[in-house]
Amino acid sequence: MLLRDVEPADLDAYVRMRCDPVMMLELGGPQPRERIAAQLRRDLETVHEDSAWIKMIVAGNSAQVAGTVTLYPHEGISEIGWMVLPEFQGRGLAGEAVRQVLDLARADGRWGLIHAFPSTTNAASNAICRSAGFSLIGPEETTFAGRIFQTSHWVFGSSAHA
Repeated sequence: MLLRDVEPADLDAYVRMRCDPVMMLELGGPQPRERIAAQLRRDLETVHEDSAWIKMIVAGNSAQVAGTVTLYPHEGISEIGWMVLPEFQGRGLAGEAVRQVLDLARADGRWGLIHAFPSTTNAASNAICRSAGFSLIGPEETTFAGRIFQTSHWVFGSSAHA
């Protein structure tokens, strides 16, 4: 598995991840396709400015995008999120990608405590948080893409506590 910065050619992967009802089930449902190109442009700009890390997960020795892991400032905190396309799920790619980004963030030193907010019903993402060393703070109502849903609030960092 390889992590690389998002590129303009990743539009198809963005559409596959964000417009698919199955992929977006735990995130309040699919996003409208007409908004995805603008999202990619914003993401490319934030990566260029180095204000966020938006990494594409590349499977094995191929150039095929399997998903994404993102670390970004959000409402005064550092937040991490990830998604993996269905055909690549169950291979440990998301967990490995999250651990790699956490290692990079620790070495970088600017991110502080890192928060994750997987849906309370997303057993796989909650398991990734647990196995990557996050501490569970508790349930929380979270807004994503204009939709409100129930999440588990996890925190990663030297002073995180349950």
